[in-house]
Amino acid sequence: MNQDSIGIIFDWDGVIIDSSRQHEASWERLAAEEDRVLPPGHFKAGFGKKNEWIIPELLRWTRDPAEIHRLSLRKEALYREIIVERGLEALPGVSEFLERLRQAGVPCCIGSSTHRENITTILGVLGFEGLFGGMVTAEDVRQGKPHPDVFLKAAAKVGRAPGCCVVFEDALAGIEAARAGGMKVVGVATTHPAEDLTDRVDRVVHRLDELGVEDLLDLF
Repeated sequence: MNQDSIGIIFDWDGVIIDSSRQHEASWERLAAEEDRVLPPGHFKAGFGKKNEWIIPELLRWTRDPAEIHRLSLRKEALYREIIVERGLEALPGVSEFLERLRQAGVPCCIGSSTHRENITTILGVLGFEGLFGGMVTAEDVRQGKPHPDVFLKAAAKVGRAPGCCVVFEDALAGIEAARAGGMKVVGVATTHPAEDLTDRVDRVVHRLDELGVEDLLDLF
């Protein structure tokens, strides 16, 4: 295995950025608007999963597809409003690591349960346009994480077999999805402490620039 053979797939929230507080706030605003109740621990339980699962299965607000769709879109609109209000920066070490991949010619892609408009908006805010070789988002898959669809489609975008890809993930559902897809996994200790990730992944980091391209090759 060499650097011309591997592909890198990044989850988005908790890996490239951390907007967990903004996401949690957007659920709270939505619940207030809709006069609905959020169960205790809902945010952590739903982290990394699609709204289309969270709304009927976790929150149990409705099972009507049209209503689920409406609530999901409104939640994401509220999230973008909060991002504009509060601003956002990339996590420490992200820019440096992306530059290492670019210089080494290693292709990378985003594979996320986040809605596409959220990611494209934030890429513009961060000035990160063109750093990723594409993205696979919530709109591109029928089954969200822990199903591996999002990562399998991302592997195809970077032109690599799943077994030649390294996924960077912070969420347990995403780690499970990457494993199900037959990929190497680097756990990013942002959402969960490192000790909760160690037995589930091939390597744990606190920030992406702890690794170089040689470290990625060593995973194989």
